[in-house]
Amino acid sequence: MDDFFDLPTLIVIGLAIVILFRLRSVLGTRTGTERSPLERREAAKAAAKNGDDTVVPMRPRPVEPAGDAERQARRLASEIEQYARGDDKVAAGLAAIAEADPGFGPKSFLEGAKSAYEMIVTAFAQGDRKTLRNLLEKDVYDGFEKAIAEREAAGHKVDFTFVGLPRIEISEAELDKRNALVTIRFFAEVVSATRDRDGTLIEGNADQVTNIADEWTFARNPKSRDPNWKLVATSQLD
Repeated sequence: MDDFFDLPTLIVIGLAIVILFRLRSVLGTRTGTERSPLERREAAKAAAKNGDDTVVPMRPRPVEPAGDAERQARRLASEIEQYARGDDKVAAGLAAIAEADPGFGPKSFLEGAKSAYEMIVTAFAQGDRKTLRNLLEKDVYDGFEKAIAEREAAGHKVDFTFVGLPRIEISEAELDKRNALVTIRFFAEVVSATRDRDGTLIEGNADQVTNIADEWTFARNPKSRDPNWKLVATSQLD
């Protein structure tokens, strides 16, 4: 984990991640490791429980000066209401996590997640193995490394630009007996074009923005002195 960048600069690096992207159109086709929501939920809890050592540093919630506890509580309540989007279960989960972890705040958490998402998507498209090795769970990294190797062997190159994240939302949040679990949906815009050895376009469009969507689950033991979160599961949304 010595390769992590400065926390205030990138917010989120170093994570245990399972990214399921299109290996043909943008970052590829489905890898065959997709899981149902229940399977992903159980896998996320298992990974968190087993203490996987790949992590996600998140920017902590700003701490108000002494005596401003009431103001801080109102700000947190407002954030929870905003990011729960009317989902009482999500709101209850976020409130429980914030109570157990004073450094947690939905707004700052999502800001960190945005940085992580862009970094992973771009690294995969560029075939940046060093970055991915630090960010991915080993079994997932192996699958991605294989996809990159096959792409290279075929002489294919992906021209990729991350345009933005017009939409990002928290879909699930809960505090179980040991860990806080937060699931985020990312709706991104990218430009991707795959070319062969001769530079001929074989997939995508270098002049067209493509929409992609994924769902990632982060986990952390709020009682731990380690502030890092682990991104323990994700799936591609249809």
